[in-house]
Amino acid sequence: MYRLLPTALLTALVISVGAFNMPTQAQTPSMPKVQSGNGRPYEIADSEVWDVPDPVSKRGYQVFVALPPSYATQPQRTYPVLYVTDADYAFPIIRQLARRLNVEGPQIEEFILVGLSYGKGEDGGFSRKRDYTPTPNGPSTASPDSIHGQAQAYQQYLRDQVKPFVNDRYRAAPARAIFLGHSYGALLGTQILFTEPGMFSGYILGSPSLWYDKRHALKLEASYAKQNQDLKANVYLYVGAYEALRKGDPRYNQTVDMVADNRAFEAALQSRKYPSLNLKSAVLNDEDHLSVAPRGFTQGLKYLLPAR
Repeated sequence: MYRLLPTALLTALVISVGAFNMPTQAQTPSMPKVQSGNGRPYEIADSEVWDVPDPVSKRGYQVFVALPPSYATQPQRTYPVLYVTDADYAFPIIRQLARRLNVEGPQIEEFILVGLSYGKGEDGGFSRKRDYTPTPNGPSTASPDSIHGQAQAYQQYLRDQVKPFVNDRYRAAPARAIFLGHSYGALLGTQILFTEPGMFSGYILGSPSLWYDKRHALKLEASYAKQNQDLKANVYLYVGAYEALRKGDPRYNQTVDMVADNRAFEAALQSRKYPSLNLKSAVLNDEDHLSVAPRGFTQGLKYLLPAR
């Protein structure tokens, strides 16, 4: 049987052993989910899956939702919403990063995480090539059965189906919706940024495939600039240093220079001098197209959702 120690003695013990030698704002670790066991799939705590089909294309899609730790205890609070493409891998990574960053005190603001699935029953590569690319002119190396160029239809689905679903069901702050995409997902993000920028208030665009269809995205940017004097958005761009073109060195890209493309994109945006654009761009050292994503996610969260 345990007995409580007198306050003075407890204080002395704490001081002598440094038991509370931690940041004063450190969060109490949440109780870990007890998993089912017996070979059942691992479940992500505080997450939900909803079917949100597209009535236009008749395709089935799902959204994965992870609620922040304070959602249940602060019923009057509204939250920014982060929408992430390629949810099969990005959703669990970002869900854990969001909690990890705040373990020893708040570094980022809490948010509702929404993962955007591939088409139900479809191969992920097939689904993303179709839904995330802006024109049908895919790379010549694509398999014969690949379909490209339906990003406009998918953008409409996000606007008319996914965002209303999330805003109606959760305590979302509609004016604080953020888009995150990597590679083809970021290519989709650039299309939204220059055709319907108000759809999201912030954009994390990682290693965007700006090379696609003879740099179609850069043409979109130039077209937008001719017709607009401002771009109201917060944008974080990232790319891995090894995504530069250096033939013969296996650490680097061998066909396209994504670092040069990213820098050209950054320079173009800066040259417009949009009053309402907040832009940060980073080339992350020692990273390639695959390894850079978790690090880029982290930096993007810290830039767009700093703790208040």
